[in-house]
Formats: sequence, structure tokens, C-alpha cells
Amino acid sequence: MKTDQSLQFEPELLKKYDRSGPRYTSYPTAVQFTDRFTEADLQAAIARSNEQANPLSFYFHIPFCDTLCFYCGCNKIATKDRSKTAPYLQRLLQELQMYRVLLNPQREVQQLHLGGGTPTFMSMPEMAQLMSAVFDHFKCANDDQGEYSIEIDPREITPQGVAELRRMGFNRISLGVQDFEADVQKAVNRIQSEEQTFAVIQAARDNDFRSISIDLIYGLPHQTVESFSRTLQKIIHVAPDRLSIFNYAHLPELFKPQRRINESDLPSAEEKLRILQSCIRELNAAGYIHIGMDHFAKPDDELSIAQREGKLHRNFQGYSTNAGCDMLGLGVSSIGKIADTYVQNFKGLDDYYQAIDSDHFALQRGLRLNAEDRLRRAFINQLICHYSLDMQAFGDEWNIDVKQHFAAELSNLQDMQADGLLQLDERQIVILPKGRLLVRNICMVFDQYLKQQQGSSRFSKAI
Repeated sequence: MKTDQSLQFEPELLKKYDRSGPRYTSYPTAVQFTDRFTEADLQAAIARSNEQANPLSFYFHIPFCDTLCFYCGCNKIATKDRSKTAPYLQRLLQELQMYRVLLNPQREVQQLHLGGGTPTFMSMPEMAQLMSAVFDHFKCANDDQGEYSIEIDPREITPQGVAELRRMGFNRISLGVQDFEADVQKAVNRIQSEEQTFAVIQAARDNDFRSISIDLIYGLPHQTVESFSRTLQKIIHVAPDRLSIFNYAHLPELFKPQRRINESDLPSAEEKLRILQSCIRELNAAGYIHIGMDHFAKPDDELSIAQREGKLHRNFQGYSTNAGCDMLGLGVSSIGKIADTYVQNFKGLDDYYQAIDSDHFALQRGLRLNAEDRLRRAFINQLICHYSLDMQAFGDEWNIDVKQHFAAELSNLQDMQADGLLQLDERQIVILPKGRLLVRNICMVFDQYLKQQQGSSRFSKAI
């Protein structure tokens, strides 16, 4: 079923449906994970995944940052002490070895991602040691087939460092920018020049990185339609393969650094909508495809191709081209998906170190999905990635009558259908151009856990 990649901006509908809800990087979401999930459960999940023999994806979380960006909601440790990376790397390598002992050695590593924090807070020799531990001791896809990516803070690396990363095996790069305006940067404590940013982008091109992605954030202090357009046009000019235009979620009760942001400096809800509308118009004019939610890509990018071919998937890193991988999350707070389970490491550095030093996985909590969870996960993934679902084909695959199984949910879509967000008939659900920015809201209808979380402040708003 071909995805309709057009997008229609309807401010009144966005206001009507703009409520908090999950981003569905997993289903069930992490709210449902339990500390009753044990190390024995994890080992059993690895055994089941070995039987399935799916390819592997590694995510390494590097939590350290030299400076604290006030908007950030990630799990990070702000420090000037670069010596902290050596003991952390030691534990990462130990954790990797613990997984290696249990995994079938014939399983191929097809994806790897370093996120943070700031991965480039580590020294280049430390980064090389980590990558060698993967490439020397696991069966890894070659450079043409494997997706090996790293998040870059342009303030933390030189063009020579970018070249070193390519020699280590990285072939994709993601850069945090957020905004180039001086008053915005000062308000969020992220001072980053255009020259630094563009030098890293050029270095990535010079060293044949296969994909360059840029992150921007709208809704930050002092932003206006005009000011954010200036930043966006500068980014469009250097033509990254992908852009993520994230909505800033101001949740100071959850993220203490956000308390340093003056709430009166934030743009109004109406101005945020105008910024978003302007972004969509400018990116469309520049030829970018709206992949979903806050992600845009060139038509020839792998994400765009995967969506057109029905192979797009969503995981803890966002949209992904490979739906078949088991993901191992290593480092503090990392989340993995192994067979039919989700697992998450301890969020605190001391707890993580203590577990690894005791030759135990740093498991804090997890969840084994039941049959209904797996069914709904597939249903939500289809909608959030491809904006349509053939009910007969889905029912045949999962051995259910979709209209009967989801009778209440389909009935609850009637208002959305009346508002033109989607088309629902006897055969299929199709999310229309008016509904694409509200795909989270549509997926929320099929989330059987969400009613238990009404009023929760754990989730950001859709827009």
C-alpha cells in the first residue's frame, strides 16, 4: 500500500487534538516496564532471540556532556572531567562481552549507534577501542550494508576528528544544532557557531559519510517564525540528507535543567504553530519528504525509500530502515529490544558500575510482551510509519478479525474521520494529509494502557 507523503497543515485541528501522549518508540511504552523483570528473564530472552536468529543492532549511551543545555531531557552527566570516560568505557566493554558470551556468533550486526549525552566527549583512542571491540569480535555487515552512526556535537570535534571517525567504521553522522540565533543559544546555554557546524558537515562529505542528519528544536526561548526561518534556510542551504524538527516540551517538573529557562521567553502556542507551519512549507519547497512526526528526508534517502517500500520501522532511536533487528542497549539508561522483551539499564552511574563490577547485567527493569502487546505494537507501527493499514491483510497475518477485535477503537475513530484526519472503510484505515501531524493521537486510540495514565505528565504534547 503506497504511502501518501503529502502533508496538510490545519491549525484549528492541531489545537483541538494537541494533547500529551507517547511518541511510540516502543509499544508498550517504558511506563509499563517493571522491576520484577529479572536477569534470568533477560537471559531467557537472549536464548529466544538466538533461536529466531535476527540481525543485531547495538546502541551505546555515552552520558557525559561538557556543558549543560537547559532544554535537554536526556539522561546525561555534565562535567569538565574527561577522565570519567575511561572507567565508563571499561564497563561498556565488560557489558558488551557479557552479551557476546550469550549471543549466537553467527548473528550479524547490521546497525550501531552512539548517542548521549555527547559521544564525542570520549577521546578518539577510546572511541576506536569501543569500535574495535565490536568489529573485531562480532560478525558485522560491510560498509555498504551496515548502518554505523554517531551523534556529534560540532563544538566537540574537528574536521580531522570526523575523518578519524570514518576510519573507525562510522558511516552516518547526526549533528545537534537546535538554533543559530545568538539570543536563543544564550537562553538555552548552547553557544555553537555556524562555522563549527558547517565545517563538520563539509568534513563528513569529504570523508564519504553516507548520511548527514541535523536536529533542530522549535519552541525555544525568543524564537519567532522569522528567526527560526533564518536558521532553517541556512541548514537547507547545506542540504543534509535528513532533518529532525523537534517540538520543545517544557517539563521543568521532570527535567531540572529546564528550570533555568525563563518561561515568559517561550513562544506562545500560536507562534509555535506558525513556526511549524513555516518549517513544513520551506522544507516542502526544498524537496524534503515528511517521513513522520518531526522527521524529514530527501526523496532518495534510505528513510524515504524504506517508507515507500513498506519497510520503515520505529524503535528507540526513532524511525529506522531495519525492522528485523534485535537491539541491545548498552550503558546507563539504555533500552533494548530482545526477542519479545524490552530491557532497560540502571539510570544512575553508580548502580550501573556496581552491577557490571559484580558480573551482572545492569538491568533495572523490563517487560515481556504478551500476545496482545505484540499485536497492538504491529498495528501502531504500521500506522505511525506508513499511514495506512489494510485490515484484511493485517487480520490474515495475525489471525484475527480486525473489525471485531478493534471494534471499540474503530468506533472511537469516528470523530477523527469526521474532522478529515483519516478515512475508515470496510477495507482499510488511511491517515489523510490533515492527520499526518496528529498520527500520535490516532495511534493513542489503540493503546490499551493509556487510560491508566490519564493526567500523566510523562509524555510530551503532540505538537
